[in-house]
Amino acid sequence: MSNVENVEIGYFSGYIRNYKNLCAELEIAETENREVREELILKKAYSKWQMDMMNHIYGAFAVHIKDKNAGKEYCFRDQVGQKQMFYSVVNGCFVCSGDIDAITAAEGFEKKLNLRMLQQYLFYGYPIGEETFYEGVFKLRPGHYAQWDGSELKLVRYWKPVFEPDTSKTEDEWAEEIKNVVEEILGEERADTALPYKESFLSGGVDSSYLLAASDARAANTVGYEESGFDESALARKTAEVLNKGFNVKMISPEEYFARIPLVMDKMGQPLGDASAVAFSIGCAAVKEHADIVYSGEGIDEFFGGYNSHRNPLREGWTYLTCSHIMSEEVVRSVMTGYDENVRAVDPVAPLWNEVQGQDELAQKLTIDISLWLEGDIYLNTDRTSTACGVELHTPFSDLRLFNVARRIPADLKFRNDQNKYVFRKAASSKLPDEVAFRKKVGFAVPIRKWLADEKFNRPIAEMLSGTASRKFFDTEVLMDMWNKYLAGEEFLWSRIFAVYAFLVWYEKKFG
Repeated sequence: MSNVENVEIGYFSGYIRNYKNLCAELEIAETENREVREELILKKAYSKWQMDMMNHIYGAFAVHIKDKNAGKEYCFRDQVGQKQMFYSVVNGCFVCSGDIDAITAAEGFEKKLNLRMLQQYLFYGYPIGEETFYEGVFKLRPGHYAQWDGSELKLVRYWKPVFEPDTSKTEDEWAEEIKNVVEEILGEERADTALPYKESFLSGGVDSSYLLAASDARAANTVGYEESGFDESALARKTAEVLNKGFNVKMISPEEYFARIPLVMDKMGQPLGDASAVAFSIGCAAVKEHADIVYSGEGIDEFFGGYNSHRNPLREGWTYLTCSHIMSEEVVRSVMTGYDENVRAVDPVAPLWNEVQGQDELAQKLTIDISLWLEGDIYLNTDRTSTACGVELHTPFSDLRLFNVARRIPADLKFRNDQNKYVFRKAASSKLPDEVAFRKKVGFAVPIRKWLADEKFNRPIAEMLSGTASRKFFDTEVLMDMWNKYLAGEEFLWSRIFAVYAFLVWYEKKFG
């Protein structure tokens, strides 16, 4: 055990939701201002529990702790990875941060593109696993901590998602347990009266609607488009009105969207082929005009089984390669000039997939998506974009206590009557009209698949696909053939084009 005086917090990003209980247990005055309070909680928690401290904290966090007495440093992130954490050893010194650019800017660090990650990124559309786009910089995986003693780096896994279905409860009992845990979590959110005004993101779906209904958010925020097939703002407005909440909608034009892409890729730290990240960034900037803290409903789909890929059975002998992959290995091989046959799409997934054999198929899929997709795409997007906009994002439905309910619910109660995450919807129906609670999942669609085909906006994209930077990595004839097929009507190719474009924009920002 180390004295508090010998513990230094080198980095902290996030928030501690259960601070009242921790203050009581660690003998800290709740009246301390938040910054002081959180630092004291981290120091005293480490002093009391050492590296078991993470199992006592609920919230979202990425932390770097220095134990001066033991001569050791630790960095860790929350169990599901809501906050980013990267690390490297530069000139014999341990460097870590939730901002990867802070590491690449360290004195003595030599930036070199990691072509293995580029190859994986082209398959998945997001930076998957522990490698990053920079050689020598690694992402700390969720549920892990890194220990540095001055000469040796040790990685320790302190948590992993484990599904253990309990068939002893009825669906009504499970719904009641979900409601109780949601109330406990949001009760802690309401308890911090020093942060009196909060808003919430709202789509047309059940997750954000339940969050808005159950929370202390006073207003809802959504984004909209002129393209009706992609616009959920009318559904969101109706929900906000039913709940007697304020409502703000930010209409996004294609001009604003395309103009925003370079800023988003710059602030993201790594390229992300998820088109919704740009819309989310614009939405965060709009929220910042009237609020500093906003709720968002991430986590439910991965905890309770919200995607169609969770329902669709795998072919015998196949490995589940997360719910998102945009190019086959054959396509990547044709596009990437430096294709490495030793870098396989299955590599980041295989160790986890081997661990979950013997569990039911839904548990296998959810474990993979929580461990790789949720943190590699969704949380990368929400953490970096909200932070760049100066908005503090709270994701109460990502709380570990809610996962600990979800992990025990049998698969047949997560899928029922053609409904995904059925029992969660049933819990939500206690606060929402059935038409909202049981509405089919819409998703956070963006009309970029339409906009890319418009010559008013797409000339810079075509120029970059065939430009100097592109020729360093890609067969531009293959890329332009893909582009022309997309323009000719093969709309599904938009995601491949966007992912390549996002990488090239990022590369010119960081290496140009």
